[in-house]
Amino acid sequence: MYNKAFLIGNLTRDPEMRYTTGGIPVTRFTIAINRRFGEKEEVDFIRVVTWRKQAEFCGEYLSKGKMVAVEGRLQVDSYEKDGKRRYTSEIVADNVQFLSRKDGEQGVALSAQSSGTEPVDDIPF
Repeated sequence: MYNKAFLIGNLTRDPEMRYTTGGIPVTRFTIAINRRFGEKEEVDFIRVVTWRKQAEFCGEYLSKGKMVAVEGRLQVDSYEKDGKRRYTSEIVADNVQFLSRKDGEQGVALSAQSSGTEPVDDIPF
């Protein structure tokens, strides 16, 4: 079995960082991804969750409007509300690349798993 997702989009709002009862940091954010549908352009909103050091890094350095590349796995959960089964989906990120500089311009990729930088042109997807 193989479950891998690669997405590039912009944060729709500032990330929300919290801690589990065990003290593990977790950060959630949503990215908007534009796609063409015939003559129209539509937007998909994808929820992303990060854990531990990556969560701290994303919580500290990401903000609304920043462009990111997310690599991870799709996770689908379900719950019951008012007698109806509801489904949610999100990307559990293994790696988050920051594609916006501090001034908001595109051009530098900063990995949430490393402290180095690399040109955006070197992203393998």
